[in-house]
Amino acid sequence: MGIDIVQFDRLAKLSREIGPREATLMLGRQGLHYRGKGARLFNRSLRQAGIADRTIDDLVQEDGFAEKAFATFGFGDARALDYSDYEGADYVHDLNLPVASDLHGKFDFIYDGGTIEHVFDVPQALRNVFTMLKPGGVFASANGMNGWWGHGLYQFSAELVYSFWKRTAGCEVLICEALPAQPKFPAVALRDPADLGHRLFGLWKKLPSSRVYLYYAIRKPEDAKLAERTLQSDYVARWDGDLEGSEEE
Repeated sequence: MGIDIVQFDRLAKLSREIGPREATLMLGRQGLHYRGKGARLFNRSLRQAGIADRTIDDLVQEDGFAEKAFATFGFGDARALDYSDYEGADYVHDLNLPVASDLHGKFDFIYDGGTIEHVFDVPQALRNVFTMLKPGGVFASANGMNGWWGHGLYQFSAELVYSFWKRTAGCEVLICEALPAQPKFPAVALRDPADLGHRLFGLWKKLPSSRVYLYYAIRKPEDAKLAERTLQSDYVARWDGDLEGSEEE
């Protein structure tokens, strides 16, 4: 897991939108993927976040991890949760299993820079994130959407974001986009298929064939509760008789 330039840029923007956080959790101890190249892009993101007195070189840690970056963005003292302590995780836990009660409602910001795609029981992992978030807390995720062949167990679509986080968990979707890993390609905003009345057709025309993240951020309201099941929106519409069958372009 690691924060590259496009994830770094999104964290910079998110820091301005959601403000300071006190208790941050990284799913997997995130590395900072900077090796002396692309400094201009990293520094531009810092300036756009209102951080003019630091450069990317100030954020580099000898161990290669990203705690300084999270602190610089106002996300406080970031801790890490992982399956093993081999990278110095603060909490050792298998996300395939429910988290312990002492982690419930503990964090006001959780970041997943490519962990849940490696967890077999994705529904349980997402429920764990929901459970660990404080009311008002924000979860941001960048996992494979396309082009990450052979990388993890899964690649994800926007349908998961809206069907689980919006409808099952009752959370506010702050942003959802297809984010190319190469910064020369623009991101593509991904709307809720339920609002459109159909699946997200034609994305292959708008995105490169190289690696693309599904990047999104959600906020957990005070009254959010998990529903029993998650269903894909266009099938629900068909079952209810509100949508005729259609083929994807």
